[in-house]
Amino acid sequence: KTSSSFEEVSESSSENEEDEQPVRRQEGTTDLSPEYWGIQKLSKYVKGGDPTATVIALCSMRDFNMAQESCQLAVKDTGCLEVLINLLDTEEIKCQTGSLKILKEISQNMLIRHAIADLGGLEIMVKILDSPDKDLKSLAAETIANVARFKRARKTVRQHEGIRRLVALLECVSVGTPYQAEDTEIARCGALALWSCSKSTKNKKAIHKAGGIPLLARWLKCSDANILIPVVGTLQECASEPSYRLAIRTEGMIKNLVKNLSSEHEELQMLCASAIFKCAEDEETRDLVRQHGGLQPLSVLLDNSENKQLLAAVTGAIWKCAISIENVSKFRSYNTIETLVGLLTDQPEEVLINVVGALGECCQEPINRSTIRECGGIPPIVKLLTATDQALLVNVNKAVGACATECENMTIIDSLDGVRLLWSLLKNPNPDVQASAAWALCPCIENAKDSGEMVRSFVGGLELIVNLLKSKNKEVLTSVCAAIANIAKDEENLAVMTDHGVVPLLSKLANTNDNKLRRHLAEAISHCCMWGSNRVAFGETKAVAPLVRYLKSKDPSIHRATAQALYQLSEEPNNCITMHENGVVKLLLAMVGSTDDVLQEAAAGCIANIRRLALATEKAKYG
Repeated sequence: KTSSSFEEVSESSSENEEDEQPVRRQEGTTDLSPEYWGIQKLSKYVKGGDPTATVIALCSMRDFNMAQESCQLAVKDTGCLEVLINLLDTEEIKCQTGSLKILKEISQNMLIRHAIADLGGLEIMVKILDSPDKDLKSLAAETIANVARFKRARKTVRQHEGIRRLVALLECVSVGTPYQAEDTEIARCGALALWSCSKSTKNKKAIHKAGGIPLLARWLKCSDANILIPVVGTLQECASEPSYRLAIRTEGMIKNLVKNLSSEHEELQMLCASAIFKCAEDEETRDLVRQHGGLQPLSVLLDNSENKQLLAAVTGAIWKCAISIENVSKFRSYNTIETLVGLLTDQPEEVLINVVGALGECCQEPINRSTIRECGGIPPIVKLLTATDQALLVNVNKAVGACATECENMTIIDSLDGVRLLWSLLKNPNPDVQASAAWALCPCIENAKDSGEMVRSFVGGLELIVNLLKSKNKEVLTSVCAAIANIAKDEENLAVMTDHGVVPLLSKLANTNDNKLRRHLAEAISHCCMWGSNRVAFGETKAVAPLVRYLKSKDPSIHRATAQALYQLSEEPNNCITMHENGVVKLLLAMVGSTDDVLQEAAAGCIANIRRLALATEKAKYG
């Protein structure tokens, strides 16, 4: 297991996360240990001796357990740290090596990492990376790996050309020759340092620019876990950047990531799963994971539920892979859905987010919606609607909505008060939570036994949803229009929404260029025409002319919704005049011959209403 890897993994990828803050210790408050006195005595020789005495003193110092905090801090408190860093700047390779062996150990300590950076140690270590001595280079790189765990240190490495030099350490092997042990060691240390540095977005770009990707790809083919761990660690860290995801796909790395899912090293399995989690955002990668046989080992790893870091990475990879329906079929054959349902309780949030995300995607196959119900998955999913984490809520909303497309599931969701919980999430301040809740309400309203009555039972619910039409977020507006189109099928609820001003709010959105919003807005307008004088009101609030322009869109699903809305609006004479003036007849005539019956009928009905009005007008004019 590589030193320092756990902390690196558990730190976040993004640089705007809070950085590690060393807490200043109160000097002199600790009881001085025997180690302290021993190290203090040796530090005199390190400071004042000739090179031979210094090397002997450094070797003796290493007899102390430098992994122990008391020894680490003794080096700092006796003023020995400055001396160790100064020794790096000498030409004496033995002194440099002896100093780095101690620095490598004590830099595991956060206070000491910060002190090394403050004393200019990183700049000197970066310079040592050019040394012809392989051991020295390895030690310098491994120490940089420890020190560069905070933002300022990572920046220092980059600004002193450290990234380019670290990438060069991966080049020690000429292609085709068997790996030499010392070359592997240099590459391992270089990769460890790159892994620490790659937490920074600018460093990710610098690694790419320095030609790091093909070198990482080459080391990924070896079978030594000691080097694979930092190599995959660096790759999964960098996979948050689209350019790396593309390279991981095109340089053939998916095959090796899949292969190492079956490694005996849990850390390596976790890092491979994490890399797949990030890369499977892209469809081609999802296909490659399937083609290289990666879905089964991911499913098998779900059984290893004690290691939560591994479980989070694996469930994340399964979630993203399940976006492709071909992968969902594979997961079904491996009984993955049943295993995922078993992970809906007693798990940390980062696991739950991925498990629920994966179940939501698996619902693309109708049979899996029944499987989730039969395994008892609906109650724990609905229970999670009371969670607070916003990423979790978005996935739970999607999963509830996906399950609700089946009437039997809907009955359970309703009996557990799931619809009320979804409705209350419309008040959540996060627009992603609002939108996913509104989308989930659509199948709930469609499939509930008496949906009109159910919606009316939510006090203030209709006012709440109508007011969301004032949102600035496109996805919120689109999902709310879809929900309103469903709610408006009930006359009583449409009357209440009309009182809350749904018509002018919908009309205000009519000038949008967003195709998805246009489609759902047209559907909402179409259904809202069915009450009182709403058709007249839509005309007066200028919704008609923009709708005519929707017919010029290339998207056939917009044509259908728009033609239905125009047909409804054309029952009102003034709207017919507006449509005619905006050239609707020519656009609709092209659609009368459509193979889509609904579109054909709506287009013909609208033209008929306009024609009828024109004839009546002529008759009135000329008698």
